[in-house]
Amino acid sequence: MRFVKNGLMLLGVLFIASILINAVQTDELQEKKVVEEKQDAEGKYSVYALDIPEQMNFAGEEVPIDNPDIRERIDKELLVNTYWQSNALLLMKRSKKYFPIIEPILKEHGIPDDFKYLAVAESGLQNVVSPARATGYWQILKTTAREYGLEVNTNVDERYHIKKSTEVACRYLKKAKEKFGSWTLAAAAYNAGRGGVINQQQRQQATNYYDLLLGEETGRYVFRILAMKEILSNPEKYGFYLEKDHYYSAIPTFEVEVDTAVTNFADFAQKFEINYKILKIHNPWLREAFLNNKSRKKYKIEIPEKGYYQLGQ
Repeated sequence: MRFVKNGLMLLGVLFIASILINAVQTDELQEKKVVEEKQDAEGKYSVYALDIPEQMNFAGEEVPIDNPDIRERIDKELLVNTYWQSNALLLMKRSKKYFPIIEPILKEHGIPDDFKYLAVAESGLQNVVSPARATGYWQILKTTAREYGLEVNTNVDERYHIKKSTEVACRYLKKAKEKFGSWTLAAAAYNAGRGGVINQQQRQQATNYYDLLLGEETGRYVFRILAMKEILSNPEKYGFYLEKDHYYSAIPTFEVEVDTAVTNFADFAQKFEINYKILKIHNPWLREAFLNNKSRKKYKIEIPEKGYYQLGQ
């Protein structure tokens, strides 16, 4: 009887234990189910590899995308620039502001439209200065600027003038195309200099950009441009969605001609119901708060149309 009694007690304990275990497992399953449903409702963050386009070209010149080295290099630039989402979005927003200025100048000089993406790769469509002191949207060095007729001094630096600097870039690229016979090599020469490309062609006994072993920056250069072209031309393909009002737009302006010294641009701005900051935003090539202009040169200063800026009191 003792064994029967003890056996019954043991069975009772095991039964209660199984109930408790099932209860815990049920709670865990319910909690897991709630978490999964929450994740499904909120959406899971996933990172995907990118499909490389079957065909690519730069300025009408085919990219040898079937070459394994070329595929890896374009894949790298597509990944880097797609998953740097904040930068890509800013480039898309700025493109609507600056491409309408750049495109007609390229067309006027017979430069393929794809070269607007060179400006994107160079500066991110901003008036920046590189460690080598290359300046502006097109990253022009002081010696090159002066060689092509841009004014660069303490008062005025026309490398910051988007229209004039675009024209200089066009002239440089046209000469490079005449030298190399290829728009792709012309783009590479814009980064490395014509002499730099020629030296490598002679050293390596190769003429095609995609056959040359170049330094880190120039070796990536055309691939960065290609990636910018691909992503900005097909934003939704790469997961970017922008509404029309998300893009930046240019403010309409009119020109005021000045052929004398300007002693104070803050006073000058007030005549047109704007302030010094707004004047400089539209004329970043004016580098000082004044203009000496001893030569009585004619300058065209852009003034925004009324109604676009509200000044503080």
